[in-house]
Amino acid sequence: MSWAVGTQCVTKKDHTKPKCGELLYHKGDLITVLNKTMKEGVYLSRHNTTGEEGLINATDLKERKAIQETPNLSLMPWFHGKISGPEAVSKLQPAQDGLFLVRESIRHPGDYVLCVAVSAKVIHYRVFYHDNKLTIDHQQFFYNLIDMVEFYSKNKGFIATRLLKPKPKTGTKSAEIELSKTGWLLDINKLTVGERIGEGEFGAVYAGDYMGQKVAVKIIKCDVTAQAFLRETTVMTKLQHKNLVRLLGVILNRGLHIVTELMEKGNLANLLRSRGRWVVRVGQLLQFALDVCEGMEYLESVKLVHRDLAARNVLVSDNSVAKVSDFGLTKVHSKTSDNAKLPIKWTAPEALTKQNFSTKSDVWSYGILLWEIFSYGRQPYPTMNVAEVKEMVEAGYRMEAPEDCPADLYSVMRLCWEQEPRRRPSFQKLRHKLEQEMSQNNTSPAACSRRAL
Repeated sequence: MSWAVGTQCVTKKDHTKPKCGELLYHKGDLITVLNKTMKEGVYLSRHNTTGEEGLINATDLKERKAIQETPNLSLMPWFHGKISGPEAVSKLQPAQDGLFLVRESIRHPGDYVLCVAVSAKVIHYRVFYHDNKLTIDHQQFFYNLIDMVEFYSKNKGFIATRLLKPKPKTGTKSAEIELSKTGWLLDINKLTVGERIGEGEFGAVYAGDYMGQKVAVKIIKCDVTAQAFLRETTVMTKLQHKNLVRLLGVILNRGLHIVTELMEKGNLANLLRSRGRWVVRVGQLLQFALDVCEGMEYLESVKLVHRDLAARNVLVSDNSVAKVSDFGLTKVHSKTSDNAKLPIKWTAPEALTKQNFSTKSDVWSYGILLWEIFSYGRQPYPTMNVAEVKEMVEAGYRMEAPEDCPADLYSVMRLCWEQEPRRRPSFQKLRHKLEQEMSQNNTSPAACSRRAL
């Protein structure tokens, strides 16, 4: 058995009495393979929690697999498979308002049925396909059932009541088992949750400690939203890059806990506003821009679209490394019917008007983020509301350069804001431009990038 450099692995047994040069680990610990040694089947590896490096036998490891692209419906507590209408009614007793399940349609094979309890009775809504999307009413369209359930848990829409509580099924494979098999399920007993450090649309974020490592913990208590957020962790399990916030794992305990590395200096927008131009010099701004560009270049290489790139979604570590975070809006699909969540001031024109998201629309957002960086965290389009921004940008308006912004950097922003997506540069080309700018400013990454702020 052989492992490639950088492979994430899970240990299969305890090794608590290591010899000289060997790594100490327990069953279920997470390990990163660093290098192959001269000895067959022995690798130099790093313990993901302790940071210690040492030798380990390949036979003691199994690969930490990424979860499927979209969580299997069998993992959703509300999906009951092929059951009849009367069976669904029986399962939804007592019929509390908002109690629901989804089943496969027996009468219309290939379609689904959303069964919802309201006013002590159960209503059945046929969910059918139209132009390869799911709908109940020809008004709201969804790419999958998870999106549909998430929408109706927050919006009453066409149905009689919002979806408040899923009816759990029994006797099927649980999310805990799947997460445990793939090595991403963490132990709630090893987690200590500390002070609140942030508040998102779906839940609070706390500082914490997991087995001696400082972590951030996003806690999502709503059952429906928690299941939808498994998509976020699904994407994150596939991503490994120094400029992306690293997922450590998830915990399913009275909701969903998403555990990531802790970024001590918070988000980039707040950091720039609080420090200002007298503390943060141009070289450091360039390094932040380059950090984000490298993270986005990696997403570009794996064909993932972020859709919500902004300074608020870039976090800064204790040693001043900027990392892209918040993949809650990340989509593998290039189109979506959901405009409600779009951050208008950061979103490309074709994404606003045609719902056409791509790496090129991320490049547009990156141009806005560059403007945020070089204006020290100012809100884009500071004198306009979102309706004015949408109208003006479609008419060709572009922001002026921030005060004291280098001319070459403003030129990069304007390239990102080309009306035609195909004319915008790739993140790879943007990285080359930023590296050239750093060279021309006599700013080496080693000199400026990790200055204490």
